[in-house]
Amino acid sequence: MLVPLILAGVALASLALAFWQWIEGWLFPLHERKRDCSLSHPITVLKPLKGADGQTENCLRSWFEQDYRGEVQLLFGVHSADDPAAEVVCSLLAEFPEADAQLIVCGERLGANAKVSTLVQLERHARNELLVISDADVRAPKDLLAELAAHSTDAGTGLLNPLYRVLAQPSFAARWEGVSVNADFWTSVLQSRRIEPARFALGAVMCMRRSDVQRIGGIAALLDYLADDFELGRRTAERVGIVKLLPVVVDCCHGRESWGHVWRRQLRWARTIRACRPVAYGLSIVGNTTLWALACFVSAPCTWTGVLAAVCFAARMATAFDNERRLVESTAHLAWFWMPLVKDLLAAVQWALSFAGNTVEWRGQRYRIVRGGKMEPA
Repeated sequence: MLVPLILAGVALASLALAFWQWIEGWLFPLHERKRDCSLSHPITVLKPLKGADGQTENCLRSWFEQDYRGEVQLLFGVHSADDPAAEVVCSLLAEFPEADAQLIVCGERLGANAKVSTLVQLERHARNELLVISDADVRAPKDLLAELAAHSTDAGTGLLNPLYRVLAQPSFAARWEGVSVNADFWTSVLQSRRIEPARFALGAVMCMRRSDVQRIGGIAALLDYLADDFELGRRTAERVGIVKLLPVVVDCCHGRESWGHVWRRQLRWARTIRACRPVAYGLSIVGNTTLWALACFVSAPCTWTGVLAAVCFAARMATAFDNERRLVESTAHLAWFWMPLVKDLLAAVQWALSFAGNTVEWRGQRYRIVRGGKMEPA
């Protein structure tokens, strides 16, 4: 009976962690807005691009349609003029001729991280002190820049980070990733922030003063890091000020993607987190409620282990559904109520695979993760 009892203890501990995350989500003022958004600091937005899908145009258009009274400079960077994203940007430049926007071909390869290489070249054209760095697939709410400007004056703030949610066409792969991000990731970030101040950043949207970026060595200091957002947040927390999580939520919009594409992206994230925070990531398996409850039942199939598993499964599905409902402001995912259980089992496989290798695929190229979270072509 010792093994089932140990597994039952771990299952109950993971269930307690799940309830803790759920409580953190309810305590956070999600979707709230700053009352005074009258500030009009000049802002430069840096958007590194590569490729395009059915969502790219709407995502980029959202940055042209910002409800912000201050000066906004939009800089879009592509590696080559024949990149599909360049055509989308040119179309938007014609649609919004009054916008202070520019498409820049960033042909230099300055380091292993192609995205950061583009950012370094975009920053050379930036005029304003307040910088916003955003991924290509981000669709911003109309008041995002106003919110960032309002929060930028908060004392002690080094980096501003809105939360993000994944929106994609319904499919098994999309729903698996949706649970991972929309139900689990944002609440785990809140949970880790309760334990210690944030020492990492979320890469969807990051806002910093240009002078503070220079204090941490400039964007060029991130050229050889795979997790450039993590490294930027770590350096900011150490040398500038706090990494502040905002209740504003941006959308990461994906077109229809294959299972293999989503799997490789999730594995890249897993190996990236493992490289950046090996101890914390190694211990994260303890929070896999479905895995431990199922293991307990399999080790000793009987009434009490069956009841324990049923309680854990039900609580896991209920808390995950409520976390996602609050973030995406919808209940459309109710039809996939069972997906958190599948997600947990797949996450256990990816957790194991994250320790089984050091290579990742990103933007069509393979890289090897080396000591300190840096990367080199594989």
